[in-house]
Amino acid sequence: MLKDNLGDVSRPGIGQQAAVILPRLQWLLASARDRGWRVIYACDSFFPEDFIFRGRMKAHALRGTSGAGIIDDLRPQPGDLVLEKRLFSAFARTDLDLTLRYKGIEEVGVTGISTPYCVLLTALDAVGNGFRAVILEDCCAAHKEEVHRATLDIYRQNPLYPLLRVIKAEDFLAENR
Repeated sequence: MLKDNLGDVSRPGIGQQAAVILPRLQWLLASARDRGWRVIYACDSFFPEDFIFRGRMKAHALRGTSGAGIIDDLRPQPGDLVLEKRLFSAFARTDLDLTLRYKGIEEVGVTGISTPYCVLLTALDAVGNGFRAVILEDCCAAHKEEVHRATLDIYRQNPLYPLLRVIKAEDFLAENR
């Protein structure tokens, strides 16, 4: 949920979809912190020459620019970890797996944008690194609601269940009191 990724929330697209989930994310973050859970922000932090910009994707969230900053409405709090990532998955070439193991964490809740890319790849890599992953369906978004839903529908009945699940944030919190 970075400034460059959201753009103008009044225009159709990811910014408008992200605005819809913002209250749920704020509630989830507050609930997680109240429980003493580790909150980790995995943030795009690219260089203009990065490989992903050789296709149709325009350069965005460039390291050192204001556009790579987390939106004010989701500002990290003391104790939160902000992890810069240059690829779609929060696990790809970062120390996230080591950080989670060091803290004894076995299950991760994944939120954010974009559901079919960053969210999904992070969840799949979590499982690939030996963690249970839960995609919190009401706390992630795609550029179109139908793309978000279609992506989640594919993974609701996946063969990795219960290692990879798709549920609502409220259910996730209820399971982990």
